[in-house]
Amino acid sequence: MPTQYAQAVQCTGGRNPREEVTNLGAGRVASQPGSRPAAILADGGGACNSGAKDSAYHPEGAWVLSQDTSQLKLYSCYQLSAGHTTGLSLNNDRLYKLAYSTEVFLNRGKEKLKDTVGYRISSNVDVALLWRNPDGDDDQLIKITINDVNMENVNQQRGEKSIFKGKNTLKIMGKENLEALRRPVLLHLIHGKVKEFYSYQNEPVAIENLKRGLASLFQMQLSSGTTNEVDISGDCKVTYQAHRDKVTKIKALESCKISRSGFTTQNQVLGVSSKATSVTTYKIEDSFVIAVTAEEIHTFGLNFLPTVTGKIASKQKLELKTTEAGPRLMPGKQVAAIIKAVDSKYAAIPIVGQVFQSKCKGCPSLLERWQSTRKHLLPENLSKAEAVRSFLAFIQHLRTAKKEEILQILKSEDKEVLPQLVDAVTSAQTPDSLEAILDFLDFKSDSSIILQERFLYACGFASHPNEVLLKALMSKFKGSFGSNDIRETVMIIIGALVRKLCQNEGCKRKAVVEAKKLILGGLEKPEKKEDTMMYLLALKNALLPEGIPLLLKYAEAGEGPVSHLATTTLQRYDVPFITDEVKKTLNRIYHQNRKVHEKTVRTAAAAIILNNNPSYMEVKNLLLSIGELPKEMSKYMLTVVHDIIRFEMPASKMVRRVLKEMVVHNYDRFSKSGSSSAYTGYIARDPYSASMYSLDILYSGSGILRRSNLNIFQYIGKAHLQASQVVIEAQGLEALIAATPDEGEENLDSYAGLSAILFDVQLRPVTFFNGYSDLMSKMLSVSGDPVSVVKGLILLIDHSQEIQLQSGLKANTEVQGGLAIDISGSMEFSLWYRESKTRVKNRVVAVVTGDITVDSSFVNVGLEISAETEAGLEFISTVQFSQYPFLVCMQMDKDGAPFRQLETKYERLSTGKGYVSQRRKEKLLAGSELPLHQENSEMCKVVFAPEPESTSNSWF
Repeated sequence: MPTQYAQAVQCTGGRNPREEVTNLGAGRVASQPGSRPAAILADGGGACNSGAKDSAYHPEGAWVLSQDTSQLKLYSCYQLSAGHTTGLSLNNDRLYKLAYSTEVFLNRGKEKLKDTVGYRISSNVDVALLWRNPDGDDDQLIKITINDVNMENVNQQRGEKSIFKGKNTLKIMGKENLEALRRPVLLHLIHGKVKEFYSYQNEPVAIENLKRGLASLFQMQLSSGTTNEVDISGDCKVTYQAHRDKVTKIKALESCKISRSGFTTQNQVLGVSSKATSVTTYKIEDSFVIAVTAEEIHTFGLNFLPTVTGKIASKQKLELKTTEAGPRLMPGKQVAAIIKAVDSKYAAIPIVGQVFQSKCKGCPSLLERWQSTRKHLLPENLSKAEAVRSFLAFIQHLRTAKKEEILQILKSEDKEVLPQLVDAVTSAQTPDSLEAILDFLDFKSDSSIILQERFLYACGFASHPNEVLLKALMSKFKGSFGSNDIRETVMIIIGALVRKLCQNEGCKRKAVVEAKKLILGGLEKPEKKEDTMMYLLALKNALLPEGIPLLLKYAEAGEGPVSHLATTTLQRYDVPFITDEVKKTLNRIYHQNRKVHEKTVRTAAAAIILNNNPSYMEVKNLLLSIGELPKEMSKYMLTVVHDIIRFEMPASKMVRRVLKEMVVHNYDRFSKSGSSSAYTGYIARDPYSASMYSLDILYSGSGILRRSNLNIFQYIGKAHLQASQVVIEAQGLEALIAATPDEGEENLDSYAGLSAILFDVQLRPVTFFNGYSDLMSKMLSVSGDPVSVVKGLILLIDHSQEIQLQSGLKANTEVQGGLAIDISGSMEFSLWYRESKTRVKNRVVAVVTGDITVDSSFVNVGLEISAETEAGLEFISTVQFSQYPFLVCMQMDKDGAPFRQLETKYERLSTGKGYVSQRRKEKLLAGSELPLHQENSEMCKVVFAPEPESTSNSWF
């Protein structure tokens, strides 16, 4: 006899335990009518006094199901032997009658039941023991049969609007589904854990999942502890908490290993936060389990927009009602032979939930969907929210389309709508869509540059890029191009993809390693000198730690634009990468220890030092330099210091400490005049998030714009996103007003251009003019038309998750966010009026959609939430150089923005009947002029002073 049997000492009312075990081993009921079953309690106590009638004592501490005809009770027994756990055990020759229900409902998270959508499936369940291993009572085969199925709304107040009203279960589910649901399944349990799950083959997957959900409730253990179990949710970590009146099973859903499709945006600011819990409770009364309840809850929320949120609640209840005479045990030692004897059509299938896709009856083709979408994507409609909604919806259709369908539409479209179609096809990010767009675009031709650029930028903004996309772009880069601008853009976007793949733990993938070598190799030994800028821009996107030594070399030894680009690339690295060695080089650049540098390079180096834990001496030397710098650079550094203190930036404590020294903080140093400035402020903020802007402008000593830098950042907790950066740079323009260039800038060519970062992706810079002759021709043409930096439709937020609910139902969560964006810049000179003006315009239409559905193939419930706005931000810098000192006025105007939100809840039968509820909210967010420093406000009053009214009607 096994040693654990002998531990049931004195639990049989004085009878011989060894004799008791022998009887049970033969599969017979051990105790006689009227006797009390024996058990060992969890705390190792003595005899159990349950008062049950005609019950079977299980020697290994299993549950024992009472043969009392009034109700079915599960007897809680515990085994004291180390490492041994036990679970459900049924009595011989009995049929157990149970009531089962599963329900699901959706809402926004804090709504009342009457505001939810969902349904309940209820049924009776028959359970019988078919076979018990004669060599071990804890090895059983049970049969589970569902019958008397009924469906109803969770919300009982639906009344006449109920989709189930007047519909019987056969009509709702269909004959095939209902027959499959009624067919029994077999469950092989060993020590309370599922060994195999047997069902008929080729049943509808959705129906098999419902049966898996019920069968999973029969898997449990009665002792406290943590283990791994495989059930419908996958291979999951579960924790049992055993008490006298209940056993609680907590399933760590985030640990479940199950194959499910899905993806999400890596950046937390644009990401979706989710939380999932699963708790199953086995209620015990007078040492008997009388009911099982399970509750699983999934909540979702868009991080930067808390109004886009949803909740899925799924509940199961299994209540044991009564027992009656059932089938006799089948003799045999091998379970396989027993199953074959029951029905040879049974097959072992995974108890883990399987994927299914509901068929769309009468759905339009991709071409038909495009025809209804096309009108919304015409250029004249891109300023409307409907354009972005249509763009997001069409992406979902493209994700299920074949290459040939997509290619057919691409080849049949005209020029005005093709750029928007390319945005959508690229954003779909499926193998078919990528193959279609690559077949369609000809990079050797210069006739479709706009389409090629739109494709590449859509790749750069890809929410979940893969190796295939990176390989495709590297293959294109090694080929020939009709436009050198496109060749440069390909390399810049390769850098963006490398960073995104590395953020997703893909840095060691073969394609990523090859791309890193390509970027770094291009910087170490560029084939052409002009390619250096291209590889630096790629590294500015990739942010490879191993590229920092190369950046330091180019920053310190490079010339003009190369040195500036290398320094601004270092600005994008996180604090841990800006080591003391890096700051030594930056200090040499700022203080010009080895060579003379341009103001733009020196101020960028200073910004990096001040933003990365500067030491006392570093701050002191920077402040001491202010009195020795050129006039505008001194003023610029002075405003940077004031901004750090005013905005309480990380370096503010150290700056305040240094300023206590009189040699640093004195009137001579802190009274420098000039037009350059730096300012940081909030666009919006709350306890959990903040939108910030920063604007710094550096002028040359002659008063001509040298660099303006406008940044917008979004912060959520510790995560941040550089939403945009627009930098306008100008140089070599002193000859226009016969001024003297600053030190180190005497031989610079005339140049003006614009560089932009959009959603953490550096774009290819745009040139206004390059060279004196180009400048003069554009000035004489008197064209103040803005130059487009980026224009198009962007899929910015992209989250898709398929969830296997424990009940057997399938849930899906989709959150998409898109933009129609237009960023442009212009630079105007007027020698006649002796005035220059730069403009940067940001126009954005944003739409976010969240869609949560629960599908059983015959009933579908869903919650759709959408939010949309149209916003604009314009920065204008006006310089009047008709007098000295020059007058400079900066303006940042935020347009008024409507904000609309729509909530739709629905319940729908596959037969077509449905229920829909909608809510809509709308408000106007007021426009404003964003504040800058006080000096600027005073200057603007002078620049835009009202003309004096005439006091005379005379002509003279």
